[in-house]
Amino acid sequence: MKNYIKFALLSGSLILGSCSKDFLDRPLENTSPAESVDYTDLSLMYQPVSGVYRNAGKAAPGFVHWVDLGIRGVRGDDLNKGSSTLDQSPLTDIKYFRNTGISVQNFWGMNNCWTDYYGFIFYCNEALAELDKFAANIPASDAASLARNKSYKGELRFLRAFAHLTVSRVFGDVPILTDNAMINEVPKSTVDQVRQFIIDEMDLSIPDMEDVRPNQASHVGAVTKYSALLLKAKAATDLAKNDNGSTYWNIVLDATNQIISSNKFSLYADYYELFKRPGKLSNESLYEIQFTDFGTSSGTDVSPDAFFAFQGPSGNQQGSPISGWGFLTPSQKIVDFLTARGEATRLKTTILYAGATTSTFVTSPSGDNVYGNTNGDKYFNGKVYFPKNQMTPGRTSYGSDNNVRVYRYSDVLLLNAEAKIRKGQNGDQQLNMVRNRVGLGSITNATLQQVLDERRAEFACEWWGERYNDLVRTGTAATALAEFGFVAGQSEYLPIPQVQKDLNQNLN
Repeated sequence: MKNYIKFALLSGSLILGSCSKDFLDRPLENTSPAESVDYTDLSLMYQPVSGVYRNAGKAAPGFVHWVDLGIRGVRGDDLNKGSSTLDQSPLTDIKYFRNTGISVQNFWGMNNCWTDYYGFIFYCNEALAELDKFAANIPASDAASLARNKSYKGELRFLRAFAHLTVSRVFGDVPILTDNAMINEVPKSTVDQVRQFIIDEMDLSIPDMEDVRPNQASHVGAVTKYSALLLKAKAATDLAKNDNGSTYWNIVLDATNQIISSNKFSLYADYYELFKRPGKLSNESLYEIQFTDFGTSSGTDVSPDAFFAFQGPSGNQQGSPISGWGFLTPSQKIVDFLTARGEATRLKTTILYAGATTSTFVTSPSGDNVYGNTNGDKYFNGKVYFPKNQMTPGRTSYGSDNNVRVYRYSDVLLLNAEAKIRKGQNGDQQLNMVRNRVGLGSITNATLQQVLDERRAEFACEWWGERYNDLVRTGTAATALAEFGFVAGQSEYLPIPQVQKDLNQNLN
């Protein structure tokens, strides 16, 4: 493995000093330095936003660094660390909730995870400041441009709020950073305060955002009001916890009802292909991190770094692009869970079987040979598997030209069903839409546990940690994760890196 340089958020000028000069590092766009930007030229107004989207798809700072994925992914019972025992061994300590041990506290990836998210938040704040400069030059009579400026700000607030949600799900009580000048002074906010901040930000943004699916957006794939409604619902779900009659379940129900009643979204019919090229930006998508090789055999591409390769099959792949580093392998528990439920479609999609030895293989559903590996893993993550026959000729990177699915309509339906059941209503219709899509029969008078089990099956082995978060928010983690050493009240979150505490005494 490479040696990665540890870095700290010492100051805005240190880590992101050039962002205002090049609209947040957009390598595919040629722009003048910000000092010479004509803020009366409204054709440039979306460029700070597009720069933030580009950085969302970067490893550092951004959302797709493999070590951040490892830290999020190993917590729970669906994924093992994978790879060899010694390779990134602190991930094993995180898996077994030895969160306060020397191995975890000294793990370079911890600080990397922190700076990836807060570096991205810093970018969002810079971009919002750029939009303020454009707004100051829009005449009051130009209502359309003022509306676009507000809509763009809504997109940035969504992305900033999503970063806050993700970093808080890892570290718990964290700063809410909206002013970059305060980066080393802002105090921690509680988990609940972070969730309320997200709800408030989405309430501010939703009225101004585009009333379309992301694949219908003016800038295709951009987040819209429906993305914001789902993020709001997810933050409220965390706040609701087990309080069946709480105000927050009303928020979840209202937000998801708005998405459903818009009649703009539908489940992609083929669950297996949903995660492959045909499923990119489908009508099920509410947020995807986008990548492309532009359909060319070589040259410029927008690459996901090692996001997919990190989870690809290791070992002897006979020169095949169906290969990777062998991390985050599906557990026997999730295989058994899906098998016991008769999950033919989701089992095929989620579990990529490997050969018994380094020289034998199992043929994937798409016809690729997946060889065994030196670490003895029997399974790899099928949701990040990209078939060779869907790759652009000449491209060989694992996962090339695929997007990272973040928020999907199935999440809306299952949160809606959960909210209804918790409020004493019937959630069968929404639950059964998700079940029927993968060939499972309908349920009558569904229970809360049936909805939670459906969530586990639907989002198994996905990278935003839904399974783990569902266990934590429902108070069932101590039971489900007992074999890994989870202790309620102690194990939920990882410690804030010491280097960050040294920089900001308010984090102690």
